[in-house]
Amino acid sequence: MSSIRPWRDIERRKSRTIQVGKVAVGGDAPISVQTMTNTLTSDAKATIEQIRRIEEAGCDIVRVSCPDEESTKALHEIVREAKIPIVADIHFHYRRAIEAAEAGAACLRINPGNIGSAARVKEVVQAAKDHGVSMRIGVNAGSLERDLLEKYGEPCPEAMVESALDHARILQDHDFHDFKISVKASDPFLTVAAYQQLADAIDCPLHIGVTEAGGLMTGTIKSSIGLGMLLWGGIGDTIRVSLSADPVEEVKVGFDILKSLGLRHRGVTIISCPSCARQGFDVISTVKLLEDRLAHIATPMSLSVIGCVVNGPGEAEQTDIGFTGGGAGAGMVYLAGVTDHKIKNDQIVDHLVELVEAKAKEIDAARAAEEKAANDAEAAQLARAGD
Repeated sequence: MSSIRPWRDIERRKSRTIQVGKVAVGGDAPISVQTMTNTLTSDAKATIEQIRRIEEAGCDIVRVSCPDEESTKALHEIVREAKIPIVADIHFHYRRAIEAAEAGAACLRINPGNIGSAARVKEVVQAAKDHGVSMRIGVNAGSLERDLLEKYGEPCPEAMVESALDHARILQDHDFHDFKISVKASDPFLTVAAYQQLADAIDCPLHIGVTEAGGLMTGTIKSSIGLGMLLWGGIGDTIRVSLSADPVEEVKVGFDILKSLGLRHRGVTIISCPSCARQGFDVISTVKLLEDRLAHIATPMSLSVIGCVVNGPGEAEQTDIGFTGGGAGAGMVYLAGVTDHKIKNDQIVDHLVELVEAKAKEIDAARAAEEKAANDAEAAQLARAGD
């Protein structure tokens, strides 16, 4: 069967590329996953501890709020300890933006039209240039400028895009172009419409998200609808899933959305059935245990866990490792789509975890060998050129 599947192709919108620290955003760079800390930034220890867990979940970029001078002072230590780029969240006070840039923030989340005079904007832009800091313009339907609300009567896509372009023009007038834009609303349809209009109006990278989406379940559903529509249309260079939940959950959901669309691959993708009377083992509890036990695996791979032989063998053919329930308290294990051996139901979780961990090591070793071979070949080519 051909590996080319045109019905799955997503053509990403063309945008320029900016840097958020070591992470490229836009252009052909992978779509990055972001979240935001919810600790007091002034409590550097607590914030660093939370960032550690966020990093372990695979997060690419993390935003921290800097509402006061105590927070920007703590930012020095936080940036030093973090392994991923820090975005400093700034509202209204231009001095906090300058302090954050000096503290080592990789990006400032700031709307230049909201920080006062042209002289203040110039100071912030200069600080960003001096320290190699990019910016994110963040428009929110819940905090649009009064004149735009009077003009349009209510938050709408046109008002949100006009606000974003007004802020972008301020930066462009100062010859600053290292910025991305977000236009978020809690309504996914308003969000999608605003991003669609913005995507046609400017070529900067777009940070996408449905803001204030809700709790873990409802927020995940709402975000999946909104972000899924945008990403399927090729819009989005970096994402955040905004949940009233642990930031680690935001990262997990973000990666799951990207994995579902084939845009990023991290960790184990578990394909499992909802279970029914045909199941040969307790599918639901088994999958829950496997999700918990395999959360530490970052290597992209697939695992199918199906309760019976109706769909089990077919799903197993498409996954790295598969298990299909059978009779007499045992089921079949498939490796690379081929039947391999049987195991008893009480061994399912431990055995599959062992197989996945071994497969992950195999994949990682093969990738490392390929990278070494490529590096050796490049070094040899450079040596020949030098001769």
